[in-house]
Amino acid sequence: MTDISRLPGPFELYWGWQTEAACRGADSSLFFHPPGERGGPHDDRDEAAKQVCAGCPVRAQCLEYALAAREPYGVWGGLSEDERQTLLGPVHRTRRTGRAAPRRNRKRAEGVPSGRR
Repeated sequence: MTDISRLPGPFELYWGWQTEAACRGADSSLFFHPPGERGGPHDDRDEAAKQVCAGCPVRAQCLEYALAAREPYGVWGGLSEDERQTLLGPVHRTRRTGRAAPRRNRKRAEGVPSGRR
């Protein structure tokens, strides 16, 4: 589930861009694949969604929102969830459980030799 604590709020100033989106009124299943969809059908769906995004006048605002909100699913601003995650860096939460991902080798990464934990 998306963590909404990072969202700016329900102000027209922040959300008005959505009324100009090329995807407004489109079937959301184009942008969000069903659970378990893989391979060709998944890739075809992403490409079709990205074609809609390519001509969108508010693509930059959409992508900015998706990155700030860390939208975990779907195509936003012309990027898939995997492409957005690449921009954001390491995953902080796992998709399956929603719990924080384990921090392996934390001490070693901080410069403490192994065995001195």
